[in-house]
Amino acid sequence: MEFAISLLLIFAIVASSPAKALDPCDSTSSDSGLSVHHIYGKCSPFSPTRREPTWVNTVLDMATKDPQRVDFLYSISSKKTTAVPIGPGQQLLNIGNYVLRVKIGTPGQVMYMVLDTSSNDAWAPCSGCTGCSNTTFSPTASSTYGGSLECSVPECAQVSSLQCPTTGTGACTFNQSYGGSSFAATLVRDSLTLGPDIVGNYTFGCINTVSGASIPPQGLLGLGRGPMSLLSQTGALYSGIFSYCLPSFRSYYFSGSLKLGPIGQPKSIRTTPLLHSPHRSSLYYVNLTGISVGRVTVPIDPQYLAFDPVTGAGTVVDSGTVITRLVEPVYNATRDEFRKQVPGPFSSVGAFDTCFTPASEADTPLITLHLEGLDLKLPLENSLIHRSSGPQACLAMAATPNNVNSVLNVIASFQQQNLRVVFDSPNSKLGIARELCN
Repeated sequence: MEFAISLLLIFAIVASSPAKALDPCDSTSSDSGLSVHHIYGKCSPFSPTRREPTWVNTVLDMATKDPQRVDFLYSISSKKTTAVPIGPGQQLLNIGNYVLRVKIGTPGQVMYMVLDTSSNDAWAPCSGCTGCSNTTFSPTASSTYGGSLECSVPECAQVSSLQCPTTGTGACTFNQSYGGSSFAATLVRDSLTLGPDIVGNYTFGCINTVSGASIPPQGLLGLGRGPMSLLSQTGALYSGIFSYCLPSFRSYYFSGSLKLGPIGQPKSIRTTPLLHSPHRSSLYYVNLTGISVGRVTVPIDPQYLAFDPVTGAGTVVDSGTVITRLVEPVYNATRDEFRKQVPGPFSSVGAFDTCFTPASEADTPLITLHLEGLDLKLPLENSLIHRSSGPQACLAMAATPNNVNSVLNVIASFQQQNLRVVFDSPNSKLGIARELCN
């Protein structure tokens, strides 16, 4: 079984009609799920108008944000599960890795909100916001807007950095940070439209003030495991289950799909247990038991892979980290074995310290991630990135940053291309099936 998911993708929830199947950017609904488009794809609303950067430079640029992302994942605790993630790729367009095309209010106002599997809450810029982008949600234009929520409501206790008064009543307000920037928001309710589905009384933060340039211009929607996440707020509709299939970054339109709910998910699929950390309840932990390079099992001390629900040690599957990050002893052992099987010399480019000129890709060993009950063999397109300026290729993995006091391994988006990955929290399972996502 191969394991892969594409780098810096952008989720755009749009539907495609069977009658218009030849149009990959069509936005009508279908039974196949919600379309997924890359940030730089032809269908992306955020596709830059300037000359598009080369893919290798894009990945190098994105990977520079990974240390902050890993720091965010490690910093999450039971009392801070709604902190905003730091999405690699902001440096180019000031938005996160993925966006969902959703509608807020009635009639629906279209917003492209960042999607993140390791965050829980939702927030969107509202009209009158200071420092926000030009695209904002207008509460006064929505007939279903429920107004701001009081500090006494249960949902208010689920957000971090509350600004509620110590005595009396008041609106539930909170502050959060994002990649060096920050915002202030008020907790509100309104309808949320996802493709053909309408979720009434959805709770999210209405942003009033933004400081800095790194806040996603149209907000964020979390698909984590916490009580304020999309899956938790739509339990009756989607039963806490979703999947995505992200295409190869080499594909032209970068179209994949997101499926919410149990309907339409693969019937036969291999699974590995989802583990739960009470101190990092939003994260999707899996049990990584070992790594192989070619036919060689990498010698790794089990303590560096072991799951510890108290400290948060272990391995998570994350959509916001670009390249897989392994704690230093695990990465060094994997890299060293890879170098033994590949002729050098080796050089470094950005975050990648194992770049070389392959004599023949057929001789390059495949890397397998051994999960409990599931072996995930990475095809070369998910373990190597090729430089556009020549024949050189780089191992698309890196060590956890030295400045991060972490024992967390992260299976990232570059390693998750062309797979259907099913997140089934109620049954504590993560399923993986090979699928051509385009």
